[in-house]
Amino acid sequence: MQILSYKRSLILLSILCSGALFAQDKPLGSETVIVVKPYTPSVNDAFKIKETPKQGDSVKLDKKPVKYSIFSVPVASTFTPSKGRATQVEKAKRIKLFDNYVTLGFGTYSNALAEFYTNFEVSRSDNFGIFLTHNSSQGGIEDVVLEDNFYNTNLNLNYNSRNRKSSWTTELDLKHQLFNWYGVPETLGLSNNLIRGIDAQQNYYAAGVGGELQLYDSFFKKGSANYRYFGDDFSSTEHNFKADANFELSIADELINTKISADVLNGSFQNGYRDLNSKDYTWMNFGVTPSLVILRDDLTLNLGASFVYGLDAENSDNSVYIYPQVTASYRVYGDMFIAYAGLEGGLNQNTYYNFAQENPYVSPTLDIRPTDRPYDGYVGAKGKLTNSISYNLRGGYMSEINRALYRNNYEVTTNKEGYANGNSFGVVYDDLKTFSGFGEISVDVNSSFKLGLNATYFSYNGEFEAEAWNLPDYKASILADYQITKKWFAGANMFFVGERKDREIYFAPADGNNFRTVTLDPYVDLNANLGYRFNDQLSIFAKGNNLLGDNYNKWSNFPVQGIQVMAGATYKFDWN
Repeated sequence: MQILSYKRSLILLSILCSGALFAQDKPLGSETVIVVKPYTPSVNDAFKIKETPKQGDSVKLDKKPVKYSIFSVPVASTFTPSKGRATQVEKAKRIKLFDNYVTLGFGTYSNALAEFYTNFEVSRSDNFGIFLTHNSSQGGIEDVVLEDNFYNTNLNLNYNSRNRKSSWTTELDLKHQLFNWYGVPETLGLSNNLIRGIDAQQNYYAAGVGGELQLYDSFFKKGSANYRYFGDDFSSTEHNFKADANFELSIADELINTKISADVLNGSFQNGYRDLNSKDYTWMNFGVTPSLVILRDDLTLNLGASFVYGLDAENSDNSVYIYPQVTASYRVYGDMFIAYAGLEGGLNQNTYYNFAQENPYVSPTLDIRPTDRPYDGYVGAKGKLTNSISYNLRGGYMSEINRALYRNNYEVTTNKEGYANGNSFGVVYDDLKTFSGFGEISVDVNSSFKLGLNATYFSYNGEFEAEAWNLPDYKASILADYQITKKWFAGANMFFVGERKDREIYFAPADGNNFRTVTLDPYVDLNANLGYRFNDQLSIFAKGNNLLGDNYNKWSNFPVQGIQVMAGATYKFDWN
């Protein structure tokens, strides 16, 4: 057993020695190693194992080569694949626009309406347009003895040009209007025969020429100038020249705007209401308004002031006025709630033309002077409650010196003209302070139906006159527009006007001429229209005015026409 154990040990030792000898080619020699500094290991010295080690597979299998062959047989086919196309969004049909149109309509009270517009393309940048309008009635108001017909005709010629750097427009405007002072008060005590002998007709004539220039890449932004002549059948004349220029500079990311304006007015009346002496007037107003515009995220602030020099040339009197021009708005909650406020003022030059357009029954004997508005302060909020509902609320307080008020010419004098029978209006001036509250809401029910409502309340405090003559205590309106179908469309509006005060003459043999304050009743005026569109060019319409049939007095002793119905057609076309 010992011999067997000895043999096993000898065999194992020989195997180990043979393995060592087989692993070394030559015996190791002696070497001298010099240590310069102690070895300090670091992470960089570590051997990085490759993420994908090589695969050492000792067993490899050779794949047997495979050969493929296809036996092709032709097959007849009639199928032709279509080319692929990108999906397109369906576009709405483009509305054809025409450069010209004509409208004609006729209705009760022998009312007539005519409109004509044409536009000629002179070149790619220049256009010439003609616009003619006519509105007339042969009258027939119930219980009115004098003629109450009227007509209003206006012709406008305009030429405009536009290029990359500028645009300019020039126009000529001609107007002819006819009215009658038919509002003779019953309290005057005149018989119908005497009333029929009154020549109550008045004709107004106006002609104006002007132009406007805009520059896009200049500190001079816009300028305009225009002249207007106005006259009547009683030798009244008025000349009015206006000009203004706007400049804009950007300094340190802020905008500085400056407006320069001039307003020159000259006119005369052949005589006054109480006497036969002529009345002349000449006013010259020159102003400059610098302002600084500040834009800060949700805040918009305009800080400015107006400096105006006014000259009364007839009386050699002049004045200098300074007015605030401050406005601000702040988006408190995006478009839903925008707060705004302002403090503004200005000098408003009253004219015979403006008076006659607002109240055509004024007498040609007026006192013309400007209205000084020292301040007009207001605060409000506006915004959108939803995408379809918007609102606007505002409260204000305004002071006016020499505010023009229409008041009935209640005096009977030696003046024998057709307007001197208590059937015309003069102008008186008062220092007036007005508080107002305004509210408006607009609803887009859908893409076809839109509705709007607004109302304003007024409270007046005058200095010299007993009342704020012919100014209403409230005004309101409701507007609706409905596109019923692609062919049918309709609309309606209703106006509410509150009470007004005026003076009225009455004649008592014992006391002579007397006057009293009267209250004009509030009124409601309902109007509606309906139309049908045959195609892009031809449409017909029918409309009614004052559908409640109330012959209310818009002005004292001047009742309006009752229910008015008109039908007509509009045709659009191109010359070529």
